[in-house]
Amino acid sequence: MPASDLDLLIHAARLAGETALTFHGPDAKSWDKPGEQGPVTEADLAVNAVLERELRSARSDYGWLSEESDDSAARLTQERVFIIDPIDGTRSFIEGSKSWAHSIAIAEGGQVTAAVVYLPAKNRLYAAAKGQGATLNNDPVRVSGQSGLTGASVVAAKPNYAPEKWVDGDVPDVKRVYRPSLAYRLSLVAQGRFDAMLTLRDSWEWDIAAGALILTEAGATVTDMHGQALQFNNPHPQVKGVVAASPELHTNLTARLVSAQSRPENEAS
Repeated sequence: MPASDLDLLIHAARLAGETALTFHGPDAKSWDKPGEQGPVTEADLAVNAVLERELRSARSDYGWLSEESDDSAARLTQERVFIIDPIDGTRSFIEGSKSWAHSIAIAEGGQVTAAVVYLPAKNRLYAAAKGQGATLNNDPVRVSGQSGLTGASVVAAKPNYAPEKWVDGDVPDVKRVYRPSLAYRLSLVAQGRFDAMLTLRDSWEWDIAAGALILTEAGATVTDMHGQALQFNNPHPQVKGVVAASPELHTNLTARLVSAQSRPENEAS
């Protein structure tokens, strides 16, 4: 990873934040994407344009994968690739909430090497580079020391607690927490604000790539819902959910998940 990659992402994130804050979410033009892929606003597109200009002009040899850009197979042949969600939590943005983020990452050989999750409305910038730890506004962050599942605070949407997703239908007794942005959920666990995060559905790479590295560098174990390592820059840019927590809590959590006990044959070790 070039030494200046993280600095580039931080610079671009701050410019993206300046652009996003020129829009007032409830007043921004918005429309639904085809195929029930959720809403998009003029702010999403403006931020995407800023990020593409800043990042691609600085790293013309890097591939590009963004929620708000047409995908191209060219990225699959490039050594490094940007993985971008211009605004993660668009619904939150439209509602006028502050819980939305710019999620910006670089992956090399399927692994994220530099990452930023920036919430400009909250002035929170989470950052990490592979092997260099994770920070929030330049201060080091670390996952919580919670090891037991009972009583742990878990950031997840309500459908993840359906009995059929848990061994013998035994849903664990955890403190249930929710935040609208996946990138923000991951970052909050990296910060130690909450103990674990999970989403037991296919997840777009741009939602989770940056947060996954930040969590890993904060000491967490981060896998898909089958307990397998995450790989990025896939031909179809989705992974099989996310489970993230401190190593011991992650073990205890996946031991209770049906998906981790019955992963597809082609994913079994």
